[in-house]
Amino acid sequence: MMVSKKKKILLVGSFSEVRSLANSLISKNFKVTIINNNYEECEKLAENDKLTVIYGDGSKKFVLDDADAASCHIAIALTKSDEANLIICEMCKDFFHVQKCVSMLNDPMKTEFFYQMGIDRVVCALNMITNIMEENALMDEMMKMVPLDKGKLHIVETTILHNSAMIGKKLWELNLPKEIIIGCIVRDDKSLIPRGDTSVKEGDTLLMITSDIDELSEMKELTIN
Repeated sequence: MMVSKKKKILLVGSFSEVRSLANSLISKNFKVTIINNNYEECEKLAENDKLTVIYGDGSKKFVLDDADAASCHIAIALTKSDEANLIICEMCKDFFHVQKCVSMLNDPMKTEFFYQMGIDRVVCALNMITNIMEENALMDEMMKMVPLDKGKLHIVETTILHNSAMIGKKLWELNLPKEIIIGCIVRDDKSLIPRGDTSVKEGDTLLMITSDIDELSEMKELTIN
């Protein structure tokens, strides 16, 4: 019986941005390569023998080549520079034909421009927080949640598949655990502010926030059943 090859993911960014994401991806059986331009941080990352770590500037073509970007299925740019993230994604697309490129973004005003430049997914933390803040009911829930678990919140992205029982239901009909907030719904590359009467559609991506990771795991199971 043939064993399917692990999907390869390329992460470009500093230690704090990539370490947790890399560990999460490895636990899901992905093969992860990290590009980092700080030698000491590379040494720390390399302590995990399941990671491939490349020291260098991820916006340089020869560094992406060293990281074997052409063999990666997904590239995620997580540097603190929006310009660098755009360059990294464009080079991965144009020179190494990476199937899907994701960019972190600090300036929400650049979101549409990044999509126009061919980035497959743009993740802006400020947009996510703004969506939550604009919904007063959700703000009340956040105020209750923040002190829990020493202030640690968990965010999980999950996509609604064609066989999900949630399709067609309004958010108020989902009977969500009180520990969970749906902070944002991404639909057709647009971010929607979720409200009680918002209906869930096939292909929606839900960004779920909670202080109780066990509740979040149970909720994620509901999205695929």
